[in-house]
Amino acid sequence: MSVTAAPAGEFLPHSSHWGVFSAAMRDGALLVRPHPGDPDPNGIIDNFPAALRHPARVAQPMVRRGWLEGGPGPDRRRGRDEFVPMPWDAVLDLLGKELGRIRERHGPGAVFGGSYGWSSAGRFHHAQSQIHRFLNTAFGGYVASVNTYSSGAASVIVPHVLGSYEALTKHNVTWDQVARHSEVVLAFGGMALKNSMVAGGGISEHVERGAMRAARERGCDFVLVGPLRGDLPEEAGAEWLATIPGTDTALMLALAHTLVAAGLHDRAFLDRHTVGWPVFERYLLGESDGQPKDAAWAAPITGLPAETIRALARRLHGRRVLVTVAHALQRAEHGEQPVWMGAVLAAVLGQIGLPGGGYGYALGAIGYYGRRANAVPGPTLPQGRNGHRDFIPVARIADMLLNPGATYRYNGQTRTYPDIRLVYWAGGNPFHHHQDLNRLREAFACLDTLVVHELAWTATARHADIVLPATMTLEREDIGYSSHDPLMVAMHRVADPYGEARDDYDIFAGLSHRLGTEQAFTEGRSSRDWLRHLYARTQGALRDLGQPAPEFEAFWAAGSLRLPQAPDDGGPWRAFREDPEANPLPTPSGRIEVFSETIAGFAEASCPGHPAWLPPEEAPGPGAPLRLVANQPATRLHSQLDFGDHSAAAKRRGREVVSMHPADAAARGIADGDIVRLFNERGACLAAVRLTEDIRPGVVQLPTGAWYDPEDPQEDRPLCVHGNPNVLTRDAGTSALAQGCTGQLTVVEVERFTGNLPPIRAHEPPRGERP
Repeated sequence: MSVTAAPAGEFLPHSSHWGVFSAAMRDGALLVRPHPGDPDPNGIIDNFPAALRHPARVAQPMVRRGWLEGGPGPDRRRGRDEFVPMPWDAVLDLLGKELGRIRERHGPGAVFGGSYGWSSAGRFHHAQSQIHRFLNTAFGGYVASVNTYSSGAASVIVPHVLGSYEALTKHNVTWDQVARHSEVVLAFGGMALKNSMVAGGGISEHVERGAMRAARERGCDFVLVGPLRGDLPEEAGAEWLATIPGTDTALMLALAHTLVAAGLHDRAFLDRHTVGWPVFERYLLGESDGQPKDAAWAAPITGLPAETIRALARRLHGRRVLVTVAHALQRAEHGEQPVWMGAVLAAVLGQIGLPGGGYGYALGAIGYYGRRANAVPGPTLPQGRNGHRDFIPVARIADMLLNPGATYRYNGQTRTYPDIRLVYWAGGNPFHHHQDLNRLREAFACLDTLVVHELAWTATARHADIVLPATMTLEREDIGYSSHDPLMVAMHRVADPYGEARDDYDIFAGLSHRLGTEQAFTEGRSSRDWLRHLYARTQGALRDLGQPAPEFEAFWAAGSLRLPQAPDDGGPWRAFREDPEANPLPTPSGRIEVFSETIAGFAEASCPGHPAWLPPEEAPGPGAPLRLVANQPATRLHSQLDFGDHSAAAKRRGREVVSMHPADAAARGIADGDIVRLFNERGACLAAVRLTEDIRPGVVQLPTGAWYDPEDPQEDRPLCVHGNPNVLTRDAGTSALAQGCTGQLTVVEVERFTGNLPPIRAHEPPRGERP
């Protein structure tokens, strides 16, 4: 079915991961405005107007010249080659032939379809669902990825020791409880608004700032533990404990030791609701290893005075305390430990399950945590069954491509990396979220074929063999839905597609036709037919609850539908607190596992059977004396729309901004606004420096998301001139248990850049692309 854009000038409803909004085309320009009911709109929507018709958009199907002339196979020219434009029918025929070759000769075990990325807030055009459905119907399956770059360590450790990850993060402490009940919020890694302003499927009301303001006005104390003062908003009025990055577990241990040594721990809660406390207590008190984990021990590790640690522990006793641990803490070596130890500290205080108290893992890390769940399901596209059961932890993609047939440990198993011939990517950018990008370039060179659907010329697209131009969300219809936001949005099409761009669904339908699986993929439905079909699920659930359930056409005309939500009753954790025998956790013991027999049985030195302080392998030293925090950006979601005006306005001289303490800058002859070179043994990048006392000395901070822009792509380890910190980060797993991403922290040196400043070309189309 052909769908045309809206009449010029009419504002139409739409949604994005960073907020519900409306948009209109007037005199060839896009206008956007936030949802009127949003008390704290996210400025990232201002990236849309300039991005919609930006030259960085992919305008037509393109094929890498070396692949076109030489055929499939390993090729170090990926990322260095030029592209040749092709008509849609010709490129789909060519790709269909290659997919058929892989299917017949190698089967689904040679195809990696992880396609990790956020893509659209719309649930039908959700790129991961589209590509997985295509691979399941066309190949019978594919090699998948599990877990996320955001929470790879937590996703594995939590089921062993706390039970359901979903219950812990989405059905636990809410922002309303914080506003009403919390007396102390002890935030390890903070709760930065730039993170909670974003949620998969969209947000109609950003409530976090208001909740923290209300809690503070009521008398709640916020304590921020971490190297960056800005990781809690000003409204929280937080006390800042500027710790050394990556030492949170040591501080938690010292707080617990102080409480236990003074007899201030809740022994009754520990006895009834946990298992393994005696084993852990012996470690905590130093009886098992000769080293008490007291404040004096933790002081040199954390950079905090011992008396500050003791005083903080005493302040926690007898108050309604919420312990939060940011995703960031587990995106580092031994990232499982702060997740586990945060729960143990909350158990020591006896706070778990109380309104506004206990353990709020990742509260503030994403917009749908800390909110009430919707009482009805949303419109999600069925992906079908993946008949091939092999997978990798998502952050191990380079290891997989570089080491086919090698073994690795994961979650108590010894697994083998598959031999991947074809990677198919849609809706993501591994050159944003993966670590050690020079190593990733080497890994992509090993493939037979790399296929990418993209709306813009990201570094991932530039390394592809076949690039298919995909529409932006504003150029198609969809339904916006988040499991913890009550507004379901009819996402109207606002603009015509850029150039020859097509929806992912239409691309996959065309390929399915060539592979003989079109009916299985489309089920005979157009995109609009699918929207009606998927909406019916939510409509039926509303009817079952006796709620208003308008027909699809009425919903579409209205632009949105407010959904009922479940009560804020504390979820499984409140029930567990009240009666652990009747409401056990889904752990082996039914309790919080302070010591885990299961994990101990894996015998992994990098993740023992109870929380422990494990010094990092990578530490500051000669040649790399500074710690780098590579965290999420404030002006875009990951690397999405980096070429938009809101993102560009935060750069200096076109480059990403690195924050540095004035004392560290003075020692290196660096002034505010200088262009600096950050480097270590893995790579180097340029950035503009901002001097601030809101960062701990010895630490620099460079957000992720600036598009990788090599000065000379022909070099193996080129300088990134734009400021992507993942040329510096380490591509290694958190531990043998989870194999999560460790991209949050690394070590670097920084020097003033004195050469001729190289141009930035990240947002320019490559050779061969028509403007």
